Amino acid sequence: MQDLVVSPRLTIPGDELSIQFARAGGSGGQNVNKVSSKVDLRWNVADSKALSAEDRDWLLQQLRSKLLADGTLIVTSTLTRDQIKNRADAESKLILIVRTALDRPKPRKATKVSRGAKRRRVEEKRHKAEIKKNRSYRD
Repeated sequence: MQDLVVSPRLTIPGDELSIQFARAGGSGGQNVNKVSSKVDLRWNVADSKALSAEDRDWLLQQLRSKLLADGTLIVTSTLTRDQIKNRADAESKLILIVRTALDRPKPRKATKVSRGAKRRRVEEKRHKAEIKKNRSYRD
């Protein structure tokens, strides 16, 4: 199998990927009973040498609901009745899953509320209080 380029800093070697084909259900008539068009693409994240230790830990944490007990990620495709197209679809799904899982959120910068914002908030509170105070009936 060929290497999968996920991002400029990550390429999954082809020898770490395994692919299996099976007969898919669904529409297709007799074609479904004859052709193994379903594709299962497997990649063991826990044992991958393509990842740094930090990236491996991050991926295992982010993908924990999609991984098997041994750390294997399985991507399945039954999009078309063509095995080659399903294989390409499974590869693109794997790339998308890993790329989105590797995205780390930007750290939040602590900011202060501006003096003007504080002043506007207090003025708005005073204004609302004045409106409510004027609603009451006085003799």
